[in-house]
Amino acid sequence: MNATVIALFLIIVAITLAVTYYAAKRTRTTNEFYTAGGGLTGWQNGLAIAGDYLSAASFLGIAGMIALSGFDGFFYSIGFLIAYLVVLFLVAEPLRNLGKYTLADMISSRFDAKKVRGVAAINTITIVIFYMIAQLVGAGALIQLLFNIDYWLAVLIVGVMMTIYVIFGGMIATSWVQIIKAILLMAGTIIISFLVLAKFDFNLLDMFHEMKTVTPLGSDYLNPGVKYKDPLDTLSLMIALVLGTAGLPHILMRFFTVKDAKTARSSVNTATWVIGIFYIMTIFLGFGAAAFVGVDKIKEQNAAGNMAAPLLAEALGGDFLMSFVSAVAFATILAVVAGLVLSGASAFAHDIYSQIIKKGKASEREQMLAAKYASLGVAVVSILIALVAQKMNVAFLVSLAFCVAASANLPVILFTIYWRRFNTTGAITGMLSGLISSLIIVFFSPNVFSPVEGAAILVGEPFFSLTNPAIISVPLGFIGAYLGTLLSREHDLKRYAEVTVKANTGLREEQYVRQTRIEVPHQQDFSS
Repeated sequence: MNATVIALFLIIVAITLAVTYYAAKRTRTTNEFYTAGGGLTGWQNGLAIAGDYLSAASFLGIAGMIALSGFDGFFYSIGFLIAYLVVLFLVAEPLRNLGKYTLADMISSRFDAKKVRGVAAINTITIVIFYMIAQLVGAGALIQLLFNIDYWLAVLIVGVMMTIYVIFGGMIATSWVQIIKAILLMAGTIIISFLVLAKFDFNLLDMFHEMKTVTPLGSDYLNPGVKYKDPLDTLSLMIALVLGTAGLPHILMRFFTVKDAKTARSSVNTATWVIGIFYIMTIFLGFGAAAFVGVDKIKEQNAAGNMAAPLLAEALGGDFLMSFVSAVAFATILAVVAGLVLSGASAFAHDIYSQIIKKGKASEREQMLAAKYASLGVAVVSILIALVAQKMNVAFLVSLAFCVAASANLPVILFTIYWRRFNTTGAITGMLSGLISSLIIVFFSPNVFSPVEGAAILVGEPFFSLTNPAIISVPLGFIGAYLGTLLSREHDLKRYAEVTVKANTGLREEQYVRQTRIEVPHQQDFSS
């Protein structure tokens, strides 16, 4: 621990607390707490989406994965980036037009049933907790490295801070912390990438050629198959990454923070450019860590490779650059976990408490209190689970959250928007089949069971060989939704027509008819 580390961390904390204090004075209603009153512009929300998306998995996990596994680690960068095309073309605008605060609002715009809203809220909370674990594991490893404190204490510190941001500042504070963090993260990544390229005389061919010799993997470092030897496992991972983003509740929630669908589309365009540039630079982070830090030193600090980026910053720029990068990584984690807590809290407070328990009659004060208590509950559960997941790579943990999102949420989102026969029974069976199948397969996979002590959470032979279950659970989510619809005779085609109009225009059907009505002249009799 040195004075530079402490100073930069305190600066980051001071900035974020100042933002929270300012936001707290502007957060008076549930609309402002959940969605910042829908007042963000396209570029602001785009940067906030990038800040939300570029998590500890992206900055810490992928850098470590590429450093240790080479090409296989870059699969995560490819999958995370391509995923935004699915969001842009299929989900962003309809979601903004149909929803209000949460994903359950969007689904309930077509199926006004408490069971549908309740299952959607449970899905959201489950995905949030999976994602939260990854962020807290990364935070614990980072603070443990810098301040030489126990892992459990590091996780607790981050948990307390993120809860403060959400409870007092809501979505306004969360959004601006994410914007600031996105700018800082891009700046730090550009600096490190520039320094890595300088070491290779700005010659990309030389860099790739030299990487064949600097790691124990040799020439295999640049080829697929080092980490994911089973092609089905690789395909399953890519399915989760590419389809999962369109079902992530904390990302989808960001489309409710803008005024209309056009601004939502603009947000995705901005976010895609920022995210795309960042993921290209993860190559330099991973290659640089492997070449100038060394695989042994990376594993010595953290077996999963989560500290590769800070160690690379130290090797290239000394204590100051490492302190800056670590402070940025800390801000990254705080911003993402604040968004996750807010997403989970809104699912409980708005969907379960306000709409189901109180039947939509909860007062403004009751809804705000429920949201704040739910924020505290989500934080506590995530912290407790993160304490036993210390040895797992954060990029990998996030891929499991993506799998659950792609399996449980995406089929229902797409069918709600695009399938006229889809009904309440199909929505419930689709969400439950995707959620339950993904959780069961994950539990009996090599992530939880391993015959080698310390390699996983429990000792034993895994029942499934796949590390990511998406190739099984995503089709089961679609099949469950399809069969549930066919086996039920319930159909409401008029409701589908209303949803279609609203999804594409933002207007109710009667408003659309009024605005597009053309005066037709009286018919004349030409028979004579």
